[in-house]
Amino acid sequence: MGKTVCIASGKGGTGKTALAAGLASAIAELGKTVLLVDLDIGLRNLDLVLGLTDSALFDFTDVLLERTTLEEAVTPHPNCEGLFFLAAPLGIPEEPITSDALKGFCETVKQTYDICILDCPAGIGEGFSQAASVADCAIVVCTPDQTSLRDAQMTRHALSERGVEDLRLVVNRVRGGVDGVSLDEAIDRTGIRLLGAVPEDKRVISCYNRGELILSKRTPAAKAFRNMAQRLNGCEVPLLRTVR
Repeated sequence: MGKTVCIASGKGGTGKTALAAGLASAIAELGKTVLLVDLDIGLRNLDLVLGLTDSALFDFTDVLLERTTLEEAVTPHPNCEGLFFLAAPLGIPEEPITSDALKGFCETVKQTYDICILDCPAGIGEGFSQAASVADCAIVVCTPDQTSLRDAQMTRHALSERGVEDLRLVVNRVRGGVDGVSLDEAIDRTGIRLLGAVPEDKRVISCYNRGELILSKRTPAAKAFRNMAQRLNGCEVPLLRTVR
């Protein structure tokens, strides 16, 4: 039986979608089968980041509403063995998505894939709540500034209220001095166990603008994604050690 991981953030602009793509591809590199699902209905971007806009013909609601099967709906990534993708719908579905339907969908996914990663909508609205209701683990993404740390803290409270106990923190876009906020302070402020820190890396944006996976480049961000994948896989990896 597989595991469902939701990736959440208090507000947009934290790099949540880039993290979802980088982490999912790094986990697939370890030999796991990974289904990456974009849950951001009406505002989807993962297909662009993965370079799969022309390939992703179905979205996750097609499976929920039994218009097609999971096997037919998913799109395998051509450059990353073991990584599969399922888009969000471009517009708001006529039929509302229920938590029970999403639970049934995730149970089906976990019978097929080792890990299902859900890229949640930013904030703590309905889409977030539905993702939290099916999550075995949640990763909260923030940047090293006071407002983002407060948002991450509130996101932790919202996840805890919805019964998610296994929480991890990723501090994204970290520069030299962590912008005056240390990683220890980030952990203390949010109350979440640290999974990893991703250094500021301009090549992340340039890669994803071209629909290329960041793991195809030897960059600091790619190293961080690989480190975090190892930690999620149960390995003890020092924060700053490069994993290849």
